[in-house]
Amino acid sequence: MSESYAFIGLGHLGGNLAASLIRNGFAVTVVDRDPAAVERLVALGATAANKPAEAAARAGNAITCLPSPKVSEAVLAGPGGLLEGLPRGGIWIEMSTNSRDEILRLAALASAKGIETLECPVTGGVHLAAVGKITALVGGHATLYERHRPAIEAMCAKSFLMGPIGSAAVIKVITNMLAFIHLVAAGEALMLAKQGGLDLAQSYHAIVASSGNSFVHETESQLVLNGSYDIGFTMDLALKDLGFALTMAEQSGVPLDLASRVNAIFEQGKAAYGGDAWSTQIVKLLEDTVGTDLRAPGFPARLEVDR
Repeated sequence: MSESYAFIGLGHLGGNLAASLIRNGFAVTVVDRDPAAVERLVALGATAANKPAEAAARAGNAITCLPSPKVSEAVLAGPGGLLEGLPRGGIWIEMSTNSRDEILRLAALASAKGIETLECPVTGGVHLAAVGKITALVGGHATLYERHRPAIEAMCAKSFLMGPIGSAAVIKVITNMLAFIHLVAAGEALMLAKQGGLDLAQSYHAIVASSGNSFVHETESQLVLNGSYDIGFTMDLALKDLGFALTMAEQSGVPLDLASRVNAIFEQGKAAYGGDAWSTQIVKLLEDTVGTDLRAPGFPARLEVDR
């Protein structure tokens, strides 16, 4: 018999992850501040609850996908939170992005109440989450991972057990740091192509087939060339993740020259377009500076993957 899960946080990412659980036959009870997000999942077969505690008591296990450690702590340990509803021996699967220190602290709060924790941040983008092809980075006990692996694999095409709690936070922060560096680099590359008189569509495909290719260029450059920039991930979230990387670097004595510069560029992007602007709009900063845009026909407004 499949495990039952409460799922709290139905944003761009969480909504797709929860939908994958439902499609794969899991009983899911959902909670979100956005009634429309809840309604979308109920239409797919989920049950709605008013508070995390209620959902957790009903399901016995809980999954969260939330925008910040502060929100994760409120949902876990605040009034009406998961710790009020989860039974002893229940599990909390945290799919939000946290720093190592934060997830260790939050897992300790859960452990004090007899609740076990798996950290399970994901990487690859909202478009891959929509079709269950995103990658999970897992930290926690191997036996706990194996027990809940069916649910993780219902949401994610690949999963990597990185080690104990805190391990997944480290690799997740690293992968996001790389993605933002690659995004800025891809924008600069396309602008050089444009100013060099090249066809941008042909340049995009040439880079994809070259040693300079990256996952970010293959995906996010398409949204720049379309002009939508609609990656489903904001400037504020990018700065949160870059902040985690820079803090980790300071604590471990690793100089991050590239990441520091990219963080400063994203601060400029936030100042220009706002924290709710798509992270991909960081390339617009370069477009505005140079006074030209990077557009080419035939590229999608949003990323989609064949199911």
